[in-house]
Amino acid sequence: MNAFHYQNGQLYAENTALYDIAENIPTPFYVYSQQGILDHFAAFDGAAKKHLKQALTCFAIKSNANPSVLKLLAQAGAGADIVSGGELLLALKSGIPADKIVFSGVGKTREELTLAVENNIKQINVESEEEALMLDEIAALAGKKAKIALRINPDVDAHTHYKITTGKKENKFGIDWEKARSLYRLFSESKGLQPVGIDVHVGSQLLDLEPFEAAFERAAEIVYSLRDDGIDIRTIDVGGGLGVAYQPIDQAPSPEMYMTLAGRILGNLNCEIVFEPGRFLLAQSAVLVSRVVRVKQTETRRFLVLDAGMNDLIRPAIYEAYHDIAAVKEGINDHSYDVVGPICESSDTFGTDRQLPAMKAGDLVVIKTAGAYGASMASNYNFRPLCAEILVNGSDYAVIRERQTLDDMLALTRSAPWL
Repeated sequence: MNAFHYQNGQLYAENTALYDIAENIPTPFYVYSQQGILDHFAAFDGAAKKHLKQALTCFAIKSNANPSVLKLLAQAGAGADIVSGGELLLALKSGIPADKIVFSGVGKTREELTLAVENNIKQINVESEEEALMLDEIAALAGKKAKIALRINPDVDAHTHYKITTGKKENKFGIDWEKARSLYRLFSESKGLQPVGIDVHVGSQLLDLEPFEAAFERAAEIVYSLRDDGIDIRTIDVGGGLGVAYQPIDQAPSPEMYMTLAGRILGNLNCEIVFEPGRFLLAQSAVLVSRVVRVKQTETRRFLVLDAGMNDLIRPAIYEAYHDIAAVKEGINDHSYDVVGPICESSDTFGTDRQLPAMKAGDLVVIKTAGAYGASMASNYNFRPLCAEILVNGSDYAVIRERQTLDDMLALTRSAPWL
């Protein structure tokens, strides 16, 4: 499923040379492989449908919100996991049906909940009693029943980075099970709510199946308990979290292994199992292409300074995340570099002691596994423009987001009248 490969000494995305793109598009820019995205979706969704009687794969839009990416996944049959009103409208505009959209997130506003009710989306994953009471009021006034699942905090250690774990008691997400059970009874009698499912999510970038196993078993116990209470549970939303191999030493579970586990524990509950993958579908399907500004040699370090910065790809800065880095022109990796960007922060470092060929100003490099939480987390820090995004399809490519201009960046600013 890796669409990036060397051919005739140059790095290609499918059948398109990255150097050819860089001749026409200013660096840095993201390059997505259409076939890579489709292959990853087919592997995940195919395994789900193989091992489960009812399954729905909802792409986590927060990981990549490019409309062309969403349209591609919509055409392949994906639903959407959303966490804002903006993502809801984007999903609908991109062709994802409302009955395939689930709304997650701990801070949904009245306006966002109203939008969800108006559009009759599949399910709203409620994070608190306060949120549910607000939703009940909104739906009742509209003469509707909002389909809900309570997000239950399973208190499972995901063994992942502390900033992306979501299923421990100290995390902000979800509701304690004992409280949730009484809330299900309460909301089943409400005017505007229809409890139809449960939601359990333990974290992101999991490379071990054990946390999933614990969460799935907890979910099964909860379903049986709620059915004993007379609650008709029809869906189990198990979130996302399936990790990918950022480093060569990483051993990521395959979709087949993951779905075999899900089928064994959840397959006989007569529920639709909802998955929310983001990283697995997009991360390995894209690279960030950057140009070398200069090589800077100090007494102790050799720095490879790129035109891409932490504003373009912030994961290494905030998660200490590893991304493999490679030269676009194939060569012998016999030089060590600290690969850095131009941002005025020491955290603007993509990697230390990375082995690359001898590099010089103007050469191109790629930062790999960049399709998820890359462009979607980018910013204008240091007043830098958001970079372009490119979609490759075989030997063709298209710009699916233009690089920002200075006018674009200033468009929403206004001078105070007294200045």
